[in-house]
This record gives sequence, C-alpha cells and structure tokens, in this order.
Amino acid sequence: MNMEVDHLVVAANTLEEGRAWCEQVLGVAPQPGGRHALMSTHNLLLNISAPPTYPRCYLEIIAIDPEAPDPGRPRWFDLDQPAVRERLKDGPALLHWVARVPSLDATLAIWNGEGIDAGEAVDAARGDLSWRIALREDGRRLRKEGLPVPIEWKGNAHPTDKLPESGVQLLGFEARDGLRAQLSTPKGTVELEAIEGTLSDAPTQSGDLDDALPR
Repeated sequence: MNMEVDHLVVAANTLEEGRAWCEQVLGVAPQPGGRHALMSTHNLLLNISAPPTYPRCYLEIIAIDPEAPDPGRPRWFDLDQPAVRERLKDGPALLHWVARVPSLDATLAIWNGEGIDAGEAVDAARGDLSWRIALREDGRRLRKEGLPVPIEWKGNAHPTDKLPESGVQLLGFEARDGLRAQLSTPKGTVELEAIEGTLSDAPTQSGDLDDALPR
C-alpha cells in the first residue's frame, strides 16, 4: 500500500496559542491557512518538506473556529474529546497525522478487509484546494495515534505549492508505538510526541498495515 506522510496535525485551543507555540518551540512563524466549513475548524500551516524522504509535507496547526456554527457532528482528530480538550489547556501539542494515498477508495477497502473502520470518504475543500478524506462518525483517531487519516488530493494542487520554505524540515517519523516526529528547526532538533486521547475500537495490531507505516 502506497502511503506517504502528508502532514502532521498540531492541535491548539486557539490559533493565537498555536502561532505562539510555533514561534517559541520551532523558532519560526506559521503561514495563514483557512477555515474548514465542514468541521468548524481553522488552521495555520508550515512547510516541513524534506525531499526525497518527506516531499510535499507540512505541519498543520488546527483549532476549533469560535466564529463557526456547530458542525453537527464530532470534529476530526478527537478535537471534541474531553481528554484532548483538557490536555490542550496546557498548550498546543502534536495530535495526529494524515497520510497521502493515490486512491482513497482502495485504501479504505484494504483497511476494511483488515477489520479497521476508518470511516467514509468525504469531499472537502478550502480555497482553491480540494480533497477527499476519510472521516469516522465519532471523529476519533485510529489505533492510538498510529494509523493516520488517509487523504487523496484532487488534481495536482497541494498546500505546500504555496508555502515558502520555513527553515523547518521533518527529520524522522515513527507511528508504530505512539506517534513521534523529529524536526530540524532554527532552534535545533525538536521532538514532538502525540497526545494519547481516547482511542477508537480498531484493532491494535495489524501486520499488513504496520508494514505500510513510515519509519
């Protein structure tokens, strides 16, 4: 199964807190993102591409949009889970990751065959970007932070196309035993470790899918 790291998701109580965290921890300012009408969230973005290992890769700082209406469903990435909300009171943190796949339908079919419910394919858009992404009805992450949310971008457009080089690059990534990422930054190497919030009931072991996870 062809799966690449598309972006890391850092959650914050507010985008202002997320911006301050990025400047303090990573030593750079993130770029403006936009709003997600589907989930009533908004974001900031940072290019962390490191080709050839991690091409077209970025960091997303995401928060609940206080000006948006209630989405009428649980938000993605466990953002509505009480344990995650409580943890974010202490400051922003790595929450999850999103994997780029060539065919979302094929990926979901393979995962369903392994007994893993990643949700349904949903169309989403922000500005001139459009994509298909798998969303569970309960908004929960899979297998702790290990299994990603799969995404299929429509056309050739990608957020990194308009993001300047930031001086931050993804050095290493581990998703098998809790999610961790190493970043090269102007402040030196920074390691991020994901929040362990509530977990979905997806199986905790799957050899076939483990083989597909990036190292």
